[in-house]
Amino acid sequence: MSEDSQRNFRSVYYEKVGFRGVEEKKSLEILLKDDRLDIEKLCTFSQRFPLPSMYRTLVWKVLLGILPQHQETHSVVMVHRREQYHDVHNALEVIRFIDESTPKSEVFLHMYHLEMGNLSHSQAYPLESEDELFLAIASAMEDMIDDDVDCYWLIKSFVSHIESKFRASHIQMQKSFEHYLNLEDNRLVTHLKTGNTLDKLPYDLWFKKCFAGCLPASSLQRVWDKLVSGSCKILVFVAVEILLTFKMKIMALNNADSLSKFLEKIPEDNTDAIVSKAIDLWHKHCGVPAHSV
Repeated sequence: MSEDSQRNFRSVYYEKVGFRGVEEKKSLEILLKDDRLDIEKLCTFSQRFPLPSMYRTLVWKVLLGILPQHQETHSVVMVHRREQYHDVHNALEVIRFIDESTPKSEVFLHMYHLEMGNLSHSQAYPLESEDELFLAIASAMEDMIDDDVDCYWLIKSFVSHIESKFRASHIQMQKSFEHYLNLEDNRLVTHLKTGNTLDKLPYDLWFKKCFAGCLPASSLQRVWDKLVSGSCKILVFVAVEILLTFKMKIMALNNADSLSKFLEKIPEDNTDAIVSKAIDLWHKHCGVPAHSV
């Protein structure tokens, strides 16, 4: 039996006895033992499989450029990252821009502005759309990451990542959403068009804020695995699967406001299943990365 055949046999066996993902976890651990981490293979793994929670922060930090590929430098780099965090945080305290009562997501936003050189002279400034995006991502990331330093670096790196990689894709994602939803359920698309609600769905929440605030952290982080590793199309299929899952509810809502309100905060009891089905849809329509891990 070939090595690939043995691996496939073991994977099927583990899944049958309740140890789904054991082989994948072992594969990731092998990748993480390399002195120089292979970005391409880590991206491929993240595209194909959910990241184990114990390794997610490390993999995200490497893929987002917070940590370098060479593992021997990780501890030194994180010392500098931590010092930079505390320097910026302390500076905001000295000028009394933040205090212990300031919500953590707002603290992170002020730190980001200070580092970018555009901190407002007043705390009572109107939020720009970029600020709202940052706060949405920050609030979601807080629920995923316990360490404040890691959390801040991941927030600002993730925001930079989606802005630089996916900003130009938002319009195309909306078109792709309609295309794939039509392939899966053309009657639902016809219903939305007839009710003039297709163009009024919460696309900004889905494709700009990456479902932050719409999905709970436990489900959202599996979607963000794919974003961090380079694919924005997963967002399209999450949106498609949400509409397929709640088709009966959506068909019963007759106006755009009530539909948007429902879709902006969907029930949390089956979001894990929605994300799993969305990933299956994504692989069905777009294929699976072929790089061997």
